[in-house]
Amino acid sequence: MTTSEAGGRSDVIAAGRSGVISAGSWLVDHNLAIDHWPEEETLAEVRDHRPEGGGPGFNMSVDLARLGLPAPIYAMGVVGEDADGHFLARTVEAAGIDTRRLIFRAGAETSSTYAMSSMDTGRRTFFHSQAVHGLMTPDDFVFDDLPARYFHVGLPGLHRTLDLPWEGEPSGWVAVLKAAGRAGLKRNLELAAVEETRLKAIVGPCLAHLDFLVVNDREIGALAGIRTVVDGRTDVAACWRALDTVLTLGAMELAVAHFPRGALAVTRDGRHAAKGSVAIPPHAIVGTNGAGDAFAAGILYSLHEGHSLDQALALAHASAAASVRSITTVGSIERAANCLALADSWGWREDP
Repeated sequence: MTTSEAGGRSDVIAAGRSGVISAGSWLVDHNLAIDHWPEEETLAEVRDHRPEGGGPGFNMSVDLARLGLPAPIYAMGVVGEDADGHFLARTVEAAGIDTRRLIFRAGAETSSTYAMSSMDTGRRTFFHSQAVHGLMTPDDFVFDDLPARYFHVGLPGLHRTLDLPWEGEPSGWVAVLKAAGRAGLKRNLELAAVEETRLKAIVGPCLAHLDFLVVNDREIGALAGIRTVVDGRTDVAACWRALDTVLTLGAMELAVAHFPRGALAVTRDGRHAAKGSVAIPPHAIVGTNGAGDAFAAGILYSLHEGHSLDQALALAHASAAASVRSITTVGSIERAANCLALADSWGWREDP
C-alpha cells in the first residue's frame, strides 16, 4: 500500500475554495426491512418501514456533515413543491447544509425510491419513481457565488432529460460537468445500478470531464468492458485492469473501485493502493442502503482534507461499515474518528 497524498490541502487554500457541492438526485427513500426476498405471488413480512432522504445529493451532503467535514456543504438539485421536498430541505438545513441552490418545482412530485433490504441476505432491491428528476436540465445547475472545491453529482440513467443529448453535447450530464469544470470545481460522478450497456453508453462520454471516480466492482467493469465479477465473487485482478483501462478513457486523477472484501485505488501518476474492508459482525448489519454513498463520502472527505490514499480508503470503509447499522442511508454515520474507532473494534479484512 502506498502512503502518498490523495488530495493535498494546500491547493484548496491557494485557490481560495473549500467545501463540497452535493448535487443531482434528491429523493425520499422508503426504507423497508423485509424478512426475506419473496418469489412472485408470495408474501414477505415488512419488519420496519422508515422514510428518509436519499439519492447521492442528499446522502453525500448529510454523510459529509455527520463525518464532520470542516467546510461548507451546498445542496444542489430539484425537488417537488410538496411535503417530501420540504422534508428533504428541512433535514439538510438541520444538518447545517446550505440549501440556496435546492430548487422547488411547482406542480411536480419529488422523486422517491422504495428500498427493500432483505434481513435474510442483507441485500437490497429498489423500486424507483423519477418524478421531478425526469424534468431536470443542465439549466438547473448554477455555480455562481458558490466557492466550493468539489462537485459530487449523480445519477446518470435515472434522469430522463439529463440522459439525453443537450445543445450539442452527448448528454445533459456532460453539459453539467463541463459547466462545473469552467467554474473551477473538481468533479466526481455517482453511478446508478442500471443495465451495464446503458451505463457505459451514458457515462462513457462523461469520463473526459471527471477528476475523480468512485464506483463498485460491477460499475468499473461495465465502463472498462471487463468482466470483474465471476459467479458472484469479485475478480480483484480484473478490477485492477478495469481501473487502469478507465483511467485511459477519461481525465480522472483518481479512480477507486470498492467491493465487499475491500477497495482498490489508482492515480493518474501510477500510484496504486489496496485496503481490506471492515469485518462487520453479521448481527450488526441492519441494511446496506447508502453504504456506497458513505464509502464515497469517506473518499471525498479525505481528498478535501489532504489525507493519504491509505487514510482515504480506511475512512471510506469505516464510513460504509458504520452506515449498515441503520435501515436508512445516513442514520448511523458518525464523526470520522468514531467511524474509524468502530472499524478498529470490529477488525479489518486482509488487503485484496
